[in-house]
Amino acid sequence: MPKGSVPEGRLAEDPLIEARLTDDGPDEIPDGVTADGPEPEEMYPGGPEVEVELRPQRRLRIWQLAPIVGLSAVGSLMFAFPLAFDFGDSAAVIAMLGLLICSCAAGWGMMAARKVGNTWPGLPPRGSARRPDWRVVLGYALLVAVVVILAVWRVARLR
Repeated sequence: MPKGSVPEGRLAEDPLIEARLTDDGPDEIPDGVTADGPEPEEMYPGGPEVEVELRPQRRLRIWQLAPIVGLSAVGSLMFAFPLAFDFGDSAAVIAMLGLLICSCAAGWGMMAARKVGNTWPGLPPRGSARRPDWRVVLGYALLVAVVVILAVWRVARLR
């Protein structure tokens, strides 16, 4: 038999063992404490509860922004310089390549911003059940189309 254990038959007949085996808690409940614990008003007497967001705010980090900004700057310069200062026969090719690089950087920036939860003005947040307004989407599509048409028209005039 392991040390400290008592056979079942001895419990009923030995008063010393029975006196030692009592409940762990006090017999009476002190004032101000209920079986469930104190009420919220008793725990926080300073006023209403305040909810605080524990997760850090999602935002673009410098290592995400640096390549996007760098590619945008290089693409913009490649697009603008051949248009401003005629570089001969290769100006149209360099300008279109700059436009392509700049557009890729803009798309990369939009995808990175969407990944952290940012949206375009007028569009619903990512994951919401709302559908975007067709007028806002049409406005953005027209704006992009106008910019592309003007860029291609300007590069085509270099020829």
